[in-house]
Amino acid sequence: MPAFVLADVDVSDMNKYRESGYLENTPKIAAKFGGQYRARGGEMNRLEGDWQPVRMVIIEFPDMQRLLEFYHCDEYQPWKKVRQELATSRIVAVDGIAGDSLALE
Repeated sequence: MPAFVLADVDVSDMNKYRESGYLENTPKIAAKFGGQYRARGGEMNRLEGDWQPVRMVIIEFPDMQRLLEFYHCDEYQPWKKVRQELATSRIVAVDGIAGDSLALE
């Protein structure tokens, strides 16, 4: 069953963020674990409630195990530190739905 990283990332200095190499290197590392970016910034429209994410990132992984392997791998740790220094992030991991199943669990 797929699993997703959902991240609301508020970058304090986008120029430094770009120059750091984070935006180029993190997708390459995620790909080694089957990660595919589904959203990365872009236009957002709040439809309900008071939550207004700043910059949404959604990464799909084959399963939760691969997602967690990516998040905790040695290769990602220096880039995680860069993100934490240059942005405030709210990040969750969530299981997706297997196939076309819409059954609630």
